[in-house]
Amino acid sequence: MQLTGAQIVLECLKEQGVDTIFGYPGGTILNIYDEIYKHADEFRHILTSHEQGAAHAADGYARSTGKVGVCMATSGPGSTNLVTGIATAYMDSVPIVAITCNVNLPLLGKDSFQEVDIAGITMPITKHGYIVKNVNILADTLRKAFAIARSGRPGPVLVDITKDVTAQSCDYEPVQISEPKPEKHYTQEEIDNAVSMIKAAKKPYIYVGGGAVISGASAELKTFAEMIQSPVCDTLMGKGAFDGHHPLYTGMIGMHGTKTSNFGVSKCDLLIALGARFSDRVVGNPKAFAQNAKVLQFDIDAAEINKNIHTDGSVVGDLKMILTDINAQLQPIDHKEWLKEISDFKDKYPLNYEQDKLTCPYIMEELDRQTDGNAIVSTDVGQHQMWAAQYYRFKNPRTFLTSGGLGTMGYGLGACIGAKVGNPDKICVNIAGDGCFRMNMNELATASRYQLPLIEIIIDNHVLGMVRQWQTLFYGKRYSQTVFDDKIDYCKVAEGLGCTAIKITRKEDVGPAIQKALSIKGPVVLDCMIEADDKVFPMVPAGAPISEAFDAKDLAAKEKNK
Repeated sequence: MQLTGAQIVLECLKEQGVDTIFGYPGGTILNIYDEIYKHADEFRHILTSHEQGAAHAADGYARSTGKVGVCMATSGPGSTNLVTGIATAYMDSVPIVAITCNVNLPLLGKDSFQEVDIAGITMPITKHGYIVKNVNILADTLRKAFAIARSGRPGPVLVDITKDVTAQSCDYEPVQISEPKPEKHYTQEEIDNAVSMIKAAKKPYIYVGGGAVISGASAELKTFAEMIQSPVCDTLMGKGAFDGHHPLYTGMIGMHGTKTSNFGVSKCDLLIALGARFSDRVVGNPKAFAQNAKVLQFDIDAAEINKNIHTDGSVVGDLKMILTDINAQLQPIDHKEWLKEISDFKDKYPLNYEQDKLTCPYIMEELDRQTDGNAIVSTDVGQHQMWAAQYYRFKNPRTFLTSGGLGTMGYGLGACIGAKVGNPDKICVNIAGDGCFRMNMNELATASRYQLPLIEIIIDNHVLGMVRQWQTLFYGKRYSQTVFDDKIDYCKVAEGLGCTAIKITRKEDVGPAIQKALSIKGPVVLDCMIEADDKVFPMVPAGAPISEAFDAKDLAAKEKNK
């Protein structure tokens, strides 16, 4: 049948099972938006307040559902506004397809109005990018884009289409798309070697990254950890892959990881990395990282093996498949003495915070209690992000959405909107510092437009908290440009954007406010006032060994001994 390029775009989206689009229209993409209008019964389009919000919403939708997220924007500034969201998805291996439209083909390369080489701009931050100049290849290009986005190590793909292609017609034949199954690229010898290393270990430690979430390996991970009786730590991206309430769980590893995880990994004799990339925030000083251990790494991306840390054994492939094969060759292994050592660390070095005032850790614990650890929690980036990771105990995968690799301030609200659209029956909460919130708070208008019952919690300390923490500890308390000496009332802003707002100034108000927010059928903002100098502990100085993690007590003792 003969269809226009714009019609082909929507038919290809239907082939891929897409029913939700996040975007913002403009001149060059109008033909596609005209078709969206005609197919309003088949697609839910979420009009965000800014294209960056659309990219983050597609990202949050993808992370929380496991589907490919789709965002759209027009040419020029519309497409460049997607760049931060695309880079965020790229760093965290999130499958999104960004569809943009450019000027007509004869106008390309002539500095035409709102012309920009978005495929070139995004080349380093996408798995692949296309510019479609011929309507006859449009359908196949879109199909390839989705296949690339979801296959192997997932990631964003950009498809830029010239406007005249969206108006031209060609023959279109629908294709039945089947869910691709992961292929086994590893050998039995590699599995046997891994099993031998595991059996030989006396002090194994499992280090879980985002790959465990992406591959859907939670059940296999639980079986594996219980089989070999190994403690388990995770990264920001690995949150929820292993139940945060499980007795083998020791908390996050790295710069703001628990002392138990950091000290335990420093003492283990086998570190088993599952879908984790040994980022600098986890490793600290690579020369001093897990010095007593052999390293066994399982990852779908061969480029990650030996990239940051030398490995003694590795298996490249889908983590769910790898663990299934390894579990089949294992019998229960007793590591009672090792688990007792780790248990002693837990008793000696618990997470703690000041109990007599309103703090973010208390808010996170109360949120965890009222939602039973089952909410989808997104965050922005900074102190509040670390507190959420430390004190909200995630039970399930795909419930912690955060910008781990790029560290994108302003990410969380858009991601929360995407998560709520994709998971209408789940509680969705975004945690933001006031510095992050002001970057993309315009997306509250999106939440109120669609009456999305989500909760925005602002951890409001009138400073850029994490930067101030570094300035306090390492820059002689020179607070350069980190104090918000202004009179912004975020509750009034929220109400002006159509949301319910509650200001919280006392610890005893937190529980009732969360309870009320959970009962409201629309977006709610909780503006929580905490002290400017609250700090995230434990902490490891940048580039230091993770075994040098310190907390407030250590800092006080150090000051006393000066």
